Amino acid sequence: MPTVTNKQRVVQHLFAALAKNGKHDEASGRPVLEQFIYAVCREGVTRALADRAFRNLTEHYFDWNEIRVSSPRELAESMDCLPNAEARGQRIIDFLQEVFETTYSFDLESLQKKGVKQAAKQLSRYQAANDFAVASVIQNSLGGHAIPLDEAALRMLRRLGMLEGLGDDLEALRASLEHQVPKAKSAAFVDTISAIACEHCVEDEPRCASCPLCAHCPTGQELKNLPVAASSPRSKPR
Repeated sequence: MPTVTNKQRVVQHLFAALAKNGKHDEASGRPVLEQFIYAVCREGVTRALADRAFRNLTEHYFDWNEIRVSSPRELAESMDCLPNAEARGQRIIDFLQEVFETTYSFDLESLQKKGVKQAAKQLSRYQAANDFAVASVIQNSLGGHAIPLDEAALRMLRRLGMLEGLGDDLEALRASLEHQVPKAKSAAFVDTISAIACEHCVEDEPRCASCPLCAHCPTGQELKNLPVAASSPRSKPR
């Protein structure tokens, strides 16, 4: 089982990868509602793909109400750069419908006055909410310290050994990372994890030999020398 020191060392190597990848955009500061919708686009993909999908939504539709009354298939056409685009579209519609029925508007900025914990609790009540979306809003819109972790990030952290000793306790894992990652660097840290997970640490046939963390990853050391079938298609990021 990796010691705390070993886990801290892995985090430092992630920071090194972050620095090597160059400048990262700061947190966007979107309004709460927009950040929630952006998080639906962002989960499981890189920032670049999420930016494209979110931009398409805001450019192809007049306002959030037009998106609310559209069909999931219509939204999927605007977000066709994302996997499971129709399911994401349904989540966005469900979220906007619930917000509208609750507030008769598309404005959740009143959550800014409730404090991070209370705001997060209220956000989590929406049927379209999940842990990633709520943490994303906390990090980028509510000024709190939270590290959103999707399945791709969890897969990579599991292979790095960061989950050992924590079982399936997502809250404990996040608390451990938030203790080691400064708030000011958390958004860039998430982007780095996401980029490596989607480019190298894919679910099937991970590309360990080219991964910048291979030397510090138990799974990478085990898999990097295994032959890869030449006929196998390149796995899509998940």
